[in-house]
Amino acid sequence: MTDASRERAAGRRRPRQSDIARVAGVSQAAVSLILRGTPSGMALARETRQRVLDAAEELGYVPDPVATRLASARNAMLGLYTFSTTFPTDVAHSYYPVLAGVEEEAAAQGQDLILFTGSARAAARAQDPAAVRRVRVADGCLFFGRHVPEEPIRRLVEDGFPFVYIGRRDEPGVPYVGADYVPASAQVVARLVAAGHRKIRYLREHDQAPASADREEGVLKGAREAGLDTRGLVAPTDGADADALLGGWLAEGVTAVVVEQTDTGAALAGLGAAVGRAGLDCPGDLSLAVLGAATGTRGRAPGGGAAFSGFDVPMREMGRDAVRLLLELIAGSPGAATRRLLPCEPVEGGTIAAPRPPKKHT
Repeated sequence: MTDASRERAAGRRRPRQSDIARVAGVSQAAVSLILRGTPSGMALARETRQRVLDAAEELGYVPDPVATRLASARNAMLGLYTFSTTFPTDVAHSYYPVLAGVEEEAAAQGQDLILFTGSARAAARAQDPAAVRRVRVADGCLFFGRHVPEEPIRRLVEDGFPFVYIGRRDEPGVPYVGADYVPASAQVVARLVAAGHRKIRYLREHDQAPASADREEGVLKGAREAGLDTRGLVAPTDGADADALLGGWLAEGVTAVVVEQTDTGAALAGLGAAVGRAGLDCPGDLSLAVLGAATGTRGRAPGGGAAFSGFDVPMREMGRDAVRLLLELIAGSPGAATRRLLPCEPVEGGTIAAPRPPKKHT
């Protein structure tokens, strides 16, 4: 165990700049200059600056804005941190409704927002523990994005810092507001079965995020409840092999495909292009159902151009409810449910129909 680790493990108080100075072997004045990013601090030797930053990271030091606050220890400021490199400000981006919901509810609650993307200098720092730790300048923080660095989030849990993740998480102690994908996905399969489909495939991305795992669980649940054979039901893809997959499915007599929709849209884009190249009509030749609203140019099916059937993810309401939950945690409200799943809204669309009867050969 390093000296810094021992300091962190044994210490009962918040680390101070004097602790960093002792561990890094420099003066407290140098620590202050480096951590504040002053020209004098940047002029110090690179090795010295790195020792200070490493010590601050290992000790878990963050500038303490509480010391300069009013007695309420509140700024009426909420952080919003995305693990993407930029914020989803394009209305066609699948995460845009989350941002809109957060902004609406924060304004309604009289809260200001601080937006974090890790670092404007380097996209790779979006998952840097030191970058995540900077959110403590706010009263609490909202996080979203499919992939989460476990260590800095674990430290936030241990330290009792109020935060809420937008999207279900598996990590112990992480408060979240997510979408209830399992029953919604099972219901989509039930709808296809009710329309007469018995040979169904599920196309998903290779990603193992909780949202993807929940969708797959729901599809398998719906298939089992309908008495369908689940062997070979799930097909992971990056979109590049969609033509081969589609050709094989058609040869097997598959009449319907369920597709996972994510922020990348790779599975849906790949299948849509393959269906178009094959000259197929949806739902005339093949029924399609999308687990999550398709946005932008992906919002219409190839062939007839109908709106996709499936369900919509309550992104906007997730953002709003996450703000409400975060404020409850900041206020220390007793009995607050810290893990919430919101129902997904079924979308009728126009890409599910009864399968065509097989052609008779004379």
